[in-house]
Amino acid sequence: MNYLTYFIVGPTAIGKSSLAIRLAAKIKGEIINADSMQVYNNLHILTARPSLKDHKIIKHHLYGYVEGSERYNVAKWCNDVVKIIKKNNQTSTPSIVVGGTGMYIDKLINGLINIPSIPESLKKKSESLFVEIGKDNFYNQIKEFDVEALKRISKNDTSRLRRIWEVYKHTDIPFSYWIKNNNNFFLNKTDYKLYYFRPPKDKIYNQVNKRFVTMIDQGAIDEVRKLNELKLDRSLPIMRAHGIPEISNYLSNLCSIEECIKKGQQVTRNYVKRQLTWWRSSTLHIHQTFDRFPNEIDENMINF
Repeated sequence: MNYLTYFIVGPTAIGKSSLAIRLAAKIKGEIINADSMQVYNNLHILTARPSLKDHKIIKHHLYGYVEGSERYNVAKWCNDVVKIIKKNNQTSTPSIVVGGTGMYIDKLINGLINIPSIPESLKKKSESLFVEIGKDNFYNQIKEFDVEALKRISKNDTSRLRRIWEVYKHTDIPFSYWIKNNNNFFLNKTDYKLYYFRPPKDKIYNQVNKRFVTMIDQGAIDEVRKLNELKLDRSLPIMRAHGIPEISNYLSNLCSIEECIKKGQQVTRNYVKRQLTWWRSSTLHIHQTFDRFPNEIDENMINF
């Protein structure tokens, strides 16, 4: 077996982790998280993190090891995961990277723009400016110094608009220049195989709806209550996790539990739709595609 890094990818709520455990047991591998929200130790239920039992069966990495107060990002994840992959390669231990955050996987394989860290103060400034002057005026400001970068994104992509603005204000160099001239590569492109799961969309939506109700039953409301008690900055990534705004509204008596569940299901379904769109447009090389749920696949069907 020449390939020591395997990726199990696809939209949320389809059961990728259970297949990863079966595959890891078969090839004596270790599992690495590629879900941007499962890294936070404050979120276990809402992110459907692997259980303690799962951890005892197979060694898992990068789950629940980051404080919610940290502004964790793709660059930090790439640096963390590549250390584990390199260590596993030294002992010929296969690495099985599992998750639905396509951008993380793309940057690990295709490289990340090597931009200096943006100060927290500048991030807060971009957020307040965006609110103060509005999306259209903010967009027009960026037009003055980086039209090229705007061609690559939607005008409604608030996060990326702010990122372009922050990079220029911090470095005096347009974001588009960084993209063309400064890539930091983490993984040799010949050392991986990627398996993509895309069950029928309506079936994924049904699974999403059921899972959100299950999360509520398992204690997601108390999980969000405890998180809110920390009084974290609402702009932190963890505060944007699916379910947190909706459950927070319920805890603030702004909606009923029924409305909370309905909205939580809707935003998660919307996320699934965006994930499917992202993978359709991705240029990553997919070794094998399955049109079924991972639990419908025997690990022996995976081609190495």
